[in-house]
Amino acid sequence: MILILCSLAYAKDAGGEKMVRPIKCRRIRFFPQYTYYMPLNKDKYQLEEITLKVEELEALRLKDIEGLSQEECAKSMEVSRQTFQNIIDSARRKVAMALIQGNAIHVNGGDYTIGLCKIKCLSCQQLYIMDHEKDRPVCPFCGSKEIICHKNNRFCHRWSINRIED
Repeated sequence: MILILCSLAYAKDAGGEKMVRPIKCRRIRFFPQYTYYMPLNKDKYQLEEITLKVEELEALRLKDIEGLSQEECAKSMEVSRQTFQNIIDSARRKVAMALIQGNAIHVNGGDYTIGLCKIKCLSCQQLYIMDHEKDRPVCPFCGSKEIICHKNNRFCHRWSINRIED
């Protein structure tokens, strides 16, 4: 039996042993169009595959392509600097292994969010997708501000935060 204590950093199992807390989703702003890379002169059945998580690819993009500082990258992904460092170290190790050993890279999986929510308007009952950073917290169909997170069937905490900042 596992008891999850949401207000603490750790959960405890039935024996009172500490367990690692669940992984927080990392925020990504780029999703790759191509997700499979392999060496040209190697048959697919001969390949070993390395899985690069989506958030690892995002870390590489932010740090190595965008040229952001570690602090800026961590803020963008909504993680601590240490977590960001762990993510990028893992990504670089996987890419280096694939290049040196001739392995395929499959970009897949991970613990990430893209910051989009399915929203329901209480006035006109329409469902739509909202980007919390770009979209205004009003229904695009009827202009109502009476909108809720469709998944949780309540007012979204991210919408409330964005509304206060506006």
